[in-house]
Amino acid sequence: MPTTPEMSMDMTTVGDTGLLDILQHEVAVFARRAEQTRLGGVGQVRNSMDRAAYLLLNRLDKEGPMGVKALAASMGIDSSTVTRQVAPLVDTGLVKRTSHPEDGRAVVLQLSPRGLSRLDEVRTSRRQLMAELTGEWSPEERETFCSLLTRFNHALSARQASPSVPPAEATTPAS
Repeated sequence: MPTTPEMSMDMTTVGDTGLLDILQHEVAVFARRAEQTRLGGVGQVRNSMDRAAYLLLNRLDKEGPMGVKALAASMGIDSSTVTRQVAPLVDTGLVKRTSHPEDGRAVVLQLSPRGLSRLDEVRTSRRQLMAELTGEWSPEERETFCSLLTRFNHALSARQASPSVPPAEATTPAS
């Protein structure tokens, strides 16, 4: 028998409800602390790059040059948001705008050598912070945490891409 979101909530046990309460609270605390510290790393590079810039530069590094629409689609955000976020990166020389090799009218965004250098500095600093924060963890604990956090982020991304419950239904209490 297929389950609806309401049925899934009804089938949650008291223990699960408690765990879900703890989970939602810990995610909220994590989000607040991450924003407060911006998980910017350590040393001189600490907090030197905002989240949007880091994610854009990282995506261009991992996937290579691409247009605004493709970059927006790959990040799951609006093209106008990418355009707004990329502008200061172009102004500071971290990203280059070039012509598309097949269609000279189209613009392609590309990580500049300066952008790659800055990204490497920030990654190194953030890697050091992660090492400090998880210094007492075993390699297995780090791997498990990474796996679960990745899975959680993918679930959030999938939910944003195609919510299974329309917003009006999501706020209606189950009967």
